[in-house]
Amino acid sequence: MKKSALTVYTLLFVFLSTSLFLTGCTENSLFPKSTIPPADGALPPVSGFADDIQDIIIPSEMQWNRDKSMTIKTESFRGGLWKYSGRVESISVKDFMISSMQDNKWKLVGEAASKEIMLAFVKPNKTCMMVISDTLLGKSEMTLYVTIDKTASTGLNPFGEAVTQ
Repeated sequence: MKKSALTVYTLLFVFLSTSLFLTGCTENSLFPKSTIPPADGALPPVSGFADDIQDIIIPSEMQWNRDKSMTIKTESFRGGLWKYSGRVESISVKDFMISSMQDNKWKLVGEAASKEIMLAFVKPNKTCMMVISDTLLGKSEMTLYVTIDKTASTGLNPFGEAVTQ
C-alpha cells in the first residue's frame, strides 16, 4: 500500500513540475507582458528623430537604439547618427534599404562590402551613409550617418554668406 501511494505522489510531483516548467515557455495569461505594439505594425521613418528626414524608411524588424543614437541641429546643418538592430539578415536589410531609398529619390553613389556592408546615398543637399553588419545570434545592426546642408538649397554657404557661381 505504501509503495503505490509513493508512486502516485511521485507521478503527481513529476506532472506538476513538468507542467510548471512548460508554462514558463508559453505566454502567461495571468500576467500578460506590458508591451505596446506599433500602431500599424511598422516602425516610424527616421523623420521622427530629425525634422527634414522624412524620406528614409527603416524595415519594421529593426528597432531604434536611442542610447547609441544622436541628432544635431544648427542654423545651417541637420543630421545625426542613428543605430538600429533587429533579427533580420543583413542582405535583406541591404536590399530593402536600396529599394526604399531609390523609391524616395535618393541616388546610390557607392557600395562597399566586406564583413560589413556600406551604402552611400545622396540628394541635392543631403547625404546618407549606412553601415549594415551581422551580430551574434542572427541579428543585424544598421547605423545611419545623415547630413542635411540647409544652406545648399538657399544659395548660402555654411557660414550664411551668399554663394556666387
